[in-house]
Amino acid sequence: MVARHDQTTDPVLLDGLLQARRGTAFFARKLNELADADLDGASLLPGWTRRHVVSHVGYNARAIARLVEWAATGVETPMYPSVEARNHEIAFGATLSPTALRNLFDHSAIHLNVEWRDLPADAWHHKVTTAQGRVVPAEETVWMRTREVWVHAVDLDNGASFADVPVLVLERLLKDITGTWASRRTDQGLVVEVTDHGNDMAFGDSSAPSAVTVAGPLAAITRWATGRGTSGITAHNSHDSGASVPKAPAWI
Repeated sequence: MVARHDQTTDPVLLDGLLQARRGTAFFARKLNELADADLDGASLLPGWTRRHVVSHVGYNARAIARLVEWAATGVETPMYPSVEARNHEIAFGATLSPTALRNLFDHSAIHLNVEWRDLPADAWHHKVTTAQGRVVPAEETVWMRTREVWVHAVDLDNGASFADVPVLVLERLLKDITGTWASRRTDQGLVVEVTDHGNDMAFGDSSAPSAVTVAGPLAAITRWATGRGTSGITAHNSHDSGASVPKAPAWI
């Protein structure tokens, strides 16, 4: 029997799919390292247990799969009926038995992977609408999932860190976040500098005379930018070489 492969031959898209699949495998490994009783423990997200994180990641796969189905069939299938429905879904999933919760993650990830694999090459350019109302080509679903699995693997608080995330994923995530800040103009007076990158990576508003510069390695800066802590980074301005690290602006 001939093995089935991705329908697309686009090398950029195939590389993106590889990062998403690696992120899924990494999340699965960190989840499988947890005993059932550990699922009741706190995650790194305020108010969420590890159960909530697993539930969210599982149902997120199903939601993204609906967008891929939309691209394949032309039949509009939104990610969620409403924000309330999404929140209810996550809360419900968090009450599942450990076995059912683990199955939710496994089965939904397989389903999404099959939808990606079987999507015709030309359908990757078909437009779909995200839960935030953005109209994007179906290929964007790959990045949407990549970001979810890598970041939430860290949120499981089971030894994973942003240093485990591939550099290419960190770079794109930081550019997305700082781009959102710029579009909302919430980066006023804030400069972000990555200190361990081969090419210069600096973002933000350096025009303000009292701009605060937040600096650090890529993994630490991205962690801070996602609102997950200030360890490993520093801040300074023209008046103070040891200023307090400010809270990162909201990005979601």
